[in-house]
Amino acid sequence: MQVEISSGPAFAFGEITLPPGGSVSVEAGAMAMTRGDIQMATSTQGGFMKGLKRTLGGESFFVNDFSSGSGGVVGVAAALPGDLDHIMLDGSRALMVQSGSWIASDPSIDVDTKWGGGKTFFSGEGLLLLRCTGAGDLLVSAYGALRPYTLGAGEVLTLDTGHVVAFDEGVTYNVRKAGSWKSTILGAEGLVTDFTGPGRVWLQTRSSSDLILWIQSKLPPQRS
Repeated sequence: MQVEISSGPAFAFGEITLPPGGSVSVEAGAMAMTRGDIQMATSTQGGFMKGLKRTLGGESFFVNDFSSGSGGVVGVAAALPGDLDHIMLDGSRALMVQSGSWIASDPSIDVDTKWGGGKTFFSGEGLLLLRCTGAGDLLVSAYGALRPYTLGAGEVLTLDTGHVVAFDEGVTYNVRKAGSWKSTILGAEGLVTDFTGPGRVWLQTRSSSDLILWIQSKLPPQRS
């Protein structure tokens, strides 16, 4: 499939051109438009248990599969304002994608769920990961702009868990508190993830968890 990304990094829009006989799997609700000869079928992509695992990983239970007999276009957009990135997988290594960032991929890409660990009572954060394997095209989304980093062997990059988008499976990672329990509570920092190269890491410049907390702070208090 051919992918063109426009209107980024604030409001990125992806147009996926399908050749005759082509198809693409899209996260439920991410389709914004279709053009030309496009048919849609909804499935769990792998059966009930696979769909259930995606739900536990923060994705929709169902996936929409778009196909074309004579060629067409599928337009996709993420729920939150931000950027999109088109990543090619060659089958040699998996890509770990943070929950909610997978938008679309070739049907040949297998998307499974993996618990990345690190949830705590104070922060409520952790890593819920999607393990994407196979060869083909993959679209990931970010809240805010996307920043890719390539780490050398032994090089360490530390990210707040809410800013993680994706990383190569060969990159090792460790989820930990940002500091002591005192700084975690008083300093408003929860968990961070240390990534150690070699490999690629993608971060987003905004955190949806921070957005939710900000909205909650502006809501009037509930009365019993």
